[in-house]
Amino acid sequence: MGHTYIGNEVHSQLAAQKIFFPAANSPAVAAPEFSAMRQYGGQQLTTGAQAEVYADHFIANHLKVIGGGQTYAQLSTASIAAPTNTVLAGKVATVFKGETLRGLLLNAYAFGTIGMIAGIAAIAAFVGAALFLLLALLGLFHARRTDPTEEILTGQETRQLVTAGV
Repeated sequence: MGHTYIGNEVHSQLAAQKIFFPAANSPAVAAPEFSAMRQYGGQQLTTGAQAEVYADHFIANHLKVIGGGQTYAQLSTASIAAPTNTVLAGKVATVFKGETLRGLLLNAYAFGTIGMIAGIAAIAAFVGAALFLLLALLGLFHARRTDPTEEILTGQETRQLVTAGV
């Protein structure tokens, strides 16, 4: 249930953003650093895995170019030191928006991964429950076939276990 809920939420939240990957043959993803993007060429971003690729291989690469390799924190510090530099202030605003979107997409990726793990855990729990049910049924079947007064270990075997301290 948690797996389905999380999957539906991630899908609906991402679909509402209407983000599409550039076509695989687009100049926007021609450079080697965008190679991970090509597998989703032209698709709408709707899954956690897609969100991670878009965040780490599209937005992050563009932010490196825009900020000259500097992070938002570094650019913001420089902008505070030079309050009249409007070009730098524009870069700060753009990088802030990009980092915010990137963070939101990576959160969607994290929740998508949590949902996937919850689904795997649910399957494992059901398999374990089925195994224990089978073992319980076999135990009941065996109990019906065995006389309750019958000793399992008798005679010599019992004495050996008692002597050994078991």
